[in-house]
Amino acid sequence: MLSKSLGVVLVAEDDQFIQDLIRRHLSSIGIEVFFASDGIEAVKKYSVLMESGKRPDIVIMDIGLPFKDGIEATKEILQIDEDAIIFGFTAFYGTEKAKKLLDAGAKLIIPRSIGFEKFKEIIEEYLVGRMVIR
Repeated sequence: MLSKSLGVVLVAEDDQFIQDLIRRHLSSIGIEVFFASDGIEAVKKYSVLMESGKRPDIVIMDIGLPFKDGIEATKEILQIDEDAIIFGFTAFYGTEKAKKLLDAGAKLIIPRSIGFEKFKEIIEEYLVGRMVIR
């Protein structure tokens, strides 16, 4: 039996260990997860996913990405798709960098300190709340 995906999430995160934790937590609740390891790849992958009919429901953005930081990547993704939903998931919560990410267009900053279980709950609540029964 095929189950419907809860959603598509693009994660821009350069730390492989963090990627693995996010994958484990989000995949466990039926979210299709794609990864980008730097800001340039995040922008490119967002475009590719859109073109392939898998527009991300949420982009999870780290701020401290190589090549292009999360702030610039957020701006560029929003130029591609002004309706993109971007959440920061970062250790920079409460800092000037987090404020800049919000100013760039992120909808929410989730502090890394909340842990991965609570992070999963926030993402699930958002996706379930947006789902439309057809």
